[in-house]
Order: sequence, then structure tokens, then C-alpha cells
Amino acid sequence: MEMRRLGTSDVYISPIIMGTWQAGKAAWVGIEDSETIKAIRAAFEAGITTIDSAEVYGQGHSEQIVAQALSDVRDRVVYATKVFANHLKYDQAIEACDRSLKNLKTDYIDLYQIHWPSGAFKSEVVPIEETMKAMNDLKQQGKIRAIGVSNFDRVQIEEVSQYGRIDSLQPPYSLFWRQVEKDAMPYCIENNISILAYSSLAQGLLTGKFRSSHKFEAADNRAKNKLFMGENYERAQSALSKLGPFAEQHQCTLAQLALAWLIAQPQTNAIVGARNAEQSVQNAKASDVKLSPDELAEIDAIGRTVTDYLDDSPIMWNW
Repeated sequence: MEMRRLGTSDVYISPIIMGTWQAGKAAWVGIEDSETIKAIRAAFEAGITTIDSAEVYGQGHSEQIVAQALSDVRDRVVYATKVFANHLKYDQAIEACDRSLKNLKTDYIDLYQIHWPSGAFKSEVVPIEETMKAMNDLKQQGKIRAIGVSNFDRVQIEEVSQYGRIDSLQPPYSLFWRQVEKDAMPYCIENNISILAYSSLAQGLLTGKFRSSHKFEAADNRAKNKLFMGENYERAQSALSKLGPFAEQHQCTLAQLALAWLIAQPQTNAIVGARNAEQSVQNAKASDVKLSPDELAEIDAIGRTVTDYLDDSPIMWNW
């Protein structure tokens, strides 16, 4: 898998990134640590060298699982993790980073990201310059190598960039969820900020495995995902049927097709989770699917039959 430079940093990432929200178990159903560890290890062995986590995923459990899977190959992987919105005061951010370093069993984090803007989830509002002072100090101390933000809009990215170099943005982005294209993406392209797309398979919808009658358990976060509701879900099912012939032509799965389309977009890399080793291997193979400009345009148009009917909210869930 060809590595890509993260922003202007000296960190190089794989275009397919292993996501580990599910490894924290909270807000997910049917997750087993042993299978998650195998999935992370299989991702690495298939060429996915970049792993994304967060302190809030199971209150550190996800980070601990990453360490169990990869500590013996730490020098060959890139660790990305995040500080949550309730830890954005200077001392809180420093302490959160130290906890993540301990959980990950490492002395440096390659990419440290502000998970949500200050004030999100009813958190205390903290001036961005205070948070960035902590991030810059952590970088100067060698505890982190690059700084990123997640769930920030264009105005917020412009503001935070006044206080230090931002090398990545992590937004929800997939063929079925594309608000970032109208908002922050042009700024990221202009300023060489890498986009790390999360929910790159629309939480599994783009795999095609969920039929029209599917219902999630109440404890599953996808039960509140707007794309799985009403007419949005019906339009998605129709679009998936139109994507099928492209997948057949390339002898790939719908998921691989959707990931191949995504990593072909400007500055964009795809974070994708996996419940088991086989899913990790299949995700990695998406980097081998090469789509022509005409195919990219046709797939783009199919995706818009879903996204053109969504509102402008960047948040995927009715929380």
C-alpha cells in the first residue's frame, strides 16, 4: 500500500486507516476483545499501518486493545488518537495525552487530535488558544508528532490554525455523507491538510449487507443514524443496486468500491473499522481498486441521489 504524507508533517499514513471506535465496546453490540485484536493485527499485516483511536472509546479501552495488538511492531505503525471535548483546558489536555500514552504503551503519539470542538456535548467552553498551547507544548516535548482536529467546520479550522499547524481534519465522509465537500474540504486542499474520513462506509450501509427491513438494537449507535431512517434508507438501497455493476466489473465488493472512490477524492484517506480479521483484509484490498475518471464521476452521481436529500447538519446521528 502506497503511503501518503500527513499534511506537511513527517508522518506518513496508509490511505486505508484502521478505525477502533468499536474496540472500545461502548455504543456497540457483540464486540469481543480477542476478535478485535486479531482484526487490528490482520489490518497491519495487510498493509494498513495507521490506527485511529480516542480516549473516549470505552474510556481508554480501545487504546489498550490497540497496544495489545501492535506493541511489538510499534516502530512500523502510526498511532492516531484524540482528546475529548471535556478535556480541553491546558492541564486536562496534557493529562489526557499522558493517559493515552500509557494506554497505548508508547512514548509518543504520531497524530493527536481534538475530537470535538469546545462546547460539544455540553462541555465547558475553553478558548482554542489555551487548548492549542497544550498541543504545541506536547509537540515540542516530543510526546506527539502532529496535531489534528475532528468534527471541526471550516470556520473552526481557520481559527485553530491561527495558533499552530493543523495537519489533519477528521470529518464524517463517505459516498452517502458529503457535507465536508461544501464546507471544509476546499480549505484543506488549499492548506495541505489531510482529510481522514470517518464512517467511510456510512457505518456499514455501503457494504450492502443491510436489507430494507433491518432493525438495530437500541444500544447500537446506528439505531440513531439518519441514513438508516425512512426515505434516506430507501434511497440508499436504490443507490446500492446501481453501484453493484461497478463492483462486479472490478471484481470487488461494494465496500471496496466505496472506499476506492473515497480515497480517490482530494486529500482524502478512509478510516474503516473491522470486527474480525477477514474484514480487515478485505478493507485493505480496496487500495488495489483503481477507478477511471468516468467511473468516479458516475459513482459520484449515484451517491448524490442519497446526499442531495440530506440537510446541512454534519452530524450523522439523532442524538
